[in-house]
Parts: sequence; C-alpha cells; structure tokens
Amino acid sequence: MSRKLRIGGATVNQTPIDWINNTRNIIQAIHSAQNRQIDLLCFPELCVTGYGCEDLFLSDWLSEQAWTELEKVIPETNNIMICVGLPVRIENTTYNGACVIYNKEILGIALKQNLARDGVHYEPRWFEPWPGNTIKHINRGGKKIHVGDLTFECKGVFFGFEICEDAWRKIRPADNLVHHKVELILNPSASHFAMDKSASREELVKRSSTKYNCVYVYVNLLGNEAGRMIYDGDILFARDGELIIRNPRLSLQPFVIQSCEVDFDDNSKKTFQPHPDIAERNEEFAQATTLALFDYLRKSKSRGFALSLSGGADSSCCAVLVAEMIRRGSTQLGWSNFSEQLNISAKNEKEATQHLLTCAYQGTRNSSATTLEAAKILAESIGATFHHWQVDDEVESYKSKIETVLNRPLSWENDDIALQNIQARSRSPIIWMLANIKQAILLTTSNRSEGGVGYTTMDGDTSGSLAPIAGVDKPFIIQWLKWAEKDLGYKGLALVNGLKPTAELRPADSDQTDEKDLMPYHLLVRIEKLAIRDRKSPREVYSTLITEFDKDLLKTSIVKFFRLWSINQWKRERIAPSFHLDDMNIDPRSWCRFPILSGGFQAELAGLGD
Repeated sequence: MSRKLRIGGATVNQTPIDWINNTRNIIQAIHSAQNRQIDLLCFPELCVTGYGCEDLFLSDWLSEQAWTELEKVIPETNNIMICVGLPVRIENTTYNGACVIYNKEILGIALKQNLARDGVHYEPRWFEPWPGNTIKHINRGGKKIHVGDLTFECKGVFFGFEICEDAWRKIRPADNLVHHKVELILNPSASHFAMDKSASREELVKRSSTKYNCVYVYVNLLGNEAGRMIYDGDILFARDGELIIRNPRLSLQPFVIQSCEVDFDDNSKKTFQPHPDIAERNEEFAQATTLALFDYLRKSKSRGFALSLSGGADSSCCAVLVAEMIRRGSTQLGWSNFSEQLNISAKNEKEATQHLLTCAYQGTRNSSATTLEAAKILAESIGATFHHWQVDDEVESYKSKIETVLNRPLSWENDDIALQNIQARSRSPIIWMLANIKQAILLTTSNRSEGGVGYTTMDGDTSGSLAPIAGVDKPFIIQWLKWAEKDLGYKGLALVNGLKPTAELRPADSDQTDEKDLMPYHLLVRIEKLAIRDRKSPREVYSTLITEFDKDLLKTSIVKFFRLWSINQWKRERIAPSFHLDDMNIDPRSWCRFPILSGGFQAELAGLGD
C-alpha cells in the first residue's frame, strides 16, 4: 500500500458565534480541498465557534450549537479526512477539541492537554486541560465517540495532535505520541499575531519535526477575529528539520489552503521552496493593521471611519493605515469583492478612501497653521474627506462658566492641565456627532508610550471606539511614517514627518513638545519595556540602564514613569479596544492588568540612584 499522503492546511477567517460565516468557510475550504484531491485537511483550533468567545465557553448552549454546526459539516466529507476544532462539553466541563471526520463519520475527538495562561491568554478560565494517556467516550446521536489522548490513521500513516499551547510546554503530548508509531503530528492553533513572532513559531515547527522524527503540520487561525487579537493564518509544514510549506501570511481572503504530497516511505532529502516570509518589520505592521482594520470594519457592519486629524504623527498614522487597508484590500480581493464586502460603490482607491475615511482638523487659537496644512495635504493626498473648524467658542463657553463658579479668571500659571484638557475635550462631542451621522467607527489616536503614562485627555483625544495604534510605541510610529512616505509612496506625509510631536494645547510661545512634557521617547520606551514587559522593579530598571543614560535624567525619568503609570491605570481601563501588535501592550483587557489604586511604588522609588 502506497503511503503517499496529500496533506492540507486550511486557515479560515472566523468570527465568534457567527455560525453562517464560520460553517460556510469550513465547508467551502473542504470543497476546495476535495478538488485538489487532498487526503487529510487540518483546520485551526476552535474554528467552528471562533477562538474568542470568552465566557460564552462556560455555557452549555455554545457547545451544543457548535455540535449542530459540526453536523452540517459531516455530510461534506466524502473521500476526505478533516480535523476541525470546537469546544466539547463533557459532564458540565468544557474542553478544547479537534474532531477527526472521514467519509461522513466521526473517528474521534482529540482534546487539548495544556492551556495557555500567560500574556493575552485566559484559557484556564474557560477550559479544563485533558489528562494525558486518558481516553473516554461520549454518546452523540446514539453513537459512541472516543475522546481524549487519541491517535488516528490515514492511508497507513498514524497521526496525532498537539493543539497550540501543547507544543510550547516542556512536557508535550508529542512525547507520548512517538510511542504510538506516529509519523505525522498536526497542530491546529489560534496563536495571536505579534511582530517578529513568526520566526520563533517556525523554529518550533522545524525543531519538532526533527525531535519527533515526523512531519509536523501547523495551521493557525486567520484575521481579526473578535476585535483585539489578530491571527496571521500561518500554515507551516516541516520534515527532518526543514520547512516544506510556508504560506503567505495575513491574507484578506475568507480561507486559504496550502498542501503538499508527502511520501512517508521515502526518506530521501528533497528541495522545497516555501513562500518567503515577511522580512521587513514595517511591512509586517502594515499587513497586520490592514487585515485588522478590514475585518473590524466589515464585522462591525460600520460604514467607514471618522478621525480627528491633527497633523501630528499619531492621527496621520491612523489615516495612512486606513488608506493602506483600502489599497491592499482592493488589490487582494478585486474591486467588486472588496466593495461588496464593505458595502460601498467606488471605482478607485481615492473614491473608496473618500467614502470610508472622514477627517476633521479641529483647531484652537493654540493650533498652528503648519499642522493644519500638514493635515489638509495628507487628507487630500490619500483622497479622504476633509473638514476644518475651530472649537474656540466651545472652549470659551466652558471656561467662562467655570470662571463664574470660581469667581476668578483661569490662568496658565494656576490651571495649566485643566486649560489643556478642555481644548481636547471640546473636540470630542462634535467629531462623535459626525461619526454617528456617518455610521462610522471613530478612531482614537492613542499610542502605547503616551497611553501608558496617561499623557492623554480622557474623553478628549482618547474619544473613540477603536484605537488601532495603542499597541505600539511612539518611536515606532514616527519611523514607520517615514518608511511609509518613502517605501509606500505616501508623499503627503512629508510635512508631518518634519514636525516635532506636540499636543498644541498651550499658547504658541510656550514651545510645547511631547518630549519636554514627558521625557525623551527612546528612554520612555526602554523604561516601559523593562518595567511592564519584563516586570522589573524601579531599582532593576535603573541598574539595567545606568551605563547608557545620564544618571540624573535616568533617575528623574524612572520616577516620573512609575508614578504616572501608577496613577493612570483608570485611564488605561478606558482606552478604546486596541490591536495586539507587539510583544506587549497596555490594554488591561488583553495583556497587562494593574490595580487602579496602589501604593504607587513609593517604597521602591525612595532613594533610587543614591
């Protein structure tokens, strides 16, 4: 019997409890695989329900509905074996399963043994880990179905599973699979995107194929599934430590299939040419945010984006990302498909941008003509709808009422923060009104560096329902804009890229800049990563950086960072949902939890550097 096996991986763009979309994607991928004569097709983890169902996994009905959807898939499996992920409820406990189906029959369900519990993951809240070397059965439709630590066979080739986190532990299911003549290991995953992460994932797959003397197949989820996490749709095959398959990641298609034929009786070395990975970090950011914005827009059923465009780096970055989403989306999907999915009628990129992106420059007497020009040039260059108005009347109205209450004039000497904040807050209601009328998503322009230390005005520049760049730091945004001007052709960024970041909330003669208000951005980022990502104490941060920075500047900056971080958790709790794009973020709903009230590191900062 020939043991040549055509193996396929199918990444799918799913949405939590969007049963019609999810089941359709799975069935269409099966039909495509059948046309390619694929023998064994692996789908990602929890693809029936979507991975991001959160506390819905604790209910009985979700797993029941998932089984109902599975029953729609089963009749489509003529002459193909598929592995599809879904939650499985057993004795009031939810497990994470990979169901194997062949020729309209369920062969069994492998269950996940190790649950992700760090960083953005909260799996132990919803699932129980399945004990290794344990097999039980459940009854469905009068049939007994084996579940647990199972192995399967396809055309004489034995295979088993590691489900996502299973592969990242020191003790892995694969350690037992090798004792069961397994030559193929499938890893259906829902592994979140982060820049530079793909290399470590690829190394895991290659190393696993060598360690366990197998063909190792990794299939990741695709798309902005539930709002915050992005999944890159990685499909990786490896044998003997060599990559056989690497697909183009971050596709905007509803599903993507990669496959190859493997002869398990032929161990001779062959030359493979996997698709090259994304080499440039800036390009990876562009692709990930393109996918995230496209999915967020269509899945929320909104009609576009609204943006308070200040002429500064952050809002300009948001504008360019929307324009790039339109450019890449229409190129990948074609105008007809792209327009249909977003429910617009447009003939080219600029028309689509005009429809999908509405920008407004909201000036005060403290705003400069230069930032107005920068905003106007950028908006016109990408084709966005652009408006300009002043909010001085609103600011003066609020100010005069408070002066009456206090029975004194407000001054910059005594009321600096309040006078800055009221300008930002006065912009919020009118841009919200425009967004509501246009049924658009209001983008907030918070970045991670400033959001972490509370250098934002709550209900002002933080107003919005989506914060697309809140997961990346300010220096990255500044250099990305320069790259976008040069490499992506956004010439309208030239003036923006020549400006120093400033809030423009104080009078012009104050020469206000963000770094004067805070600290040098490159130092802020270093402190942030050590303190928040690496969880180091103030003293540990100081000892790590003392050889690189001036002692007094370093001490002052560390004290300011930890104090501002501590008192501004309430702001971070209210930042709009953001995309997870880097190896850390400050969103307490997805990565970094911190108490709203705390001691503020007083003891840890006392005597720092003495």
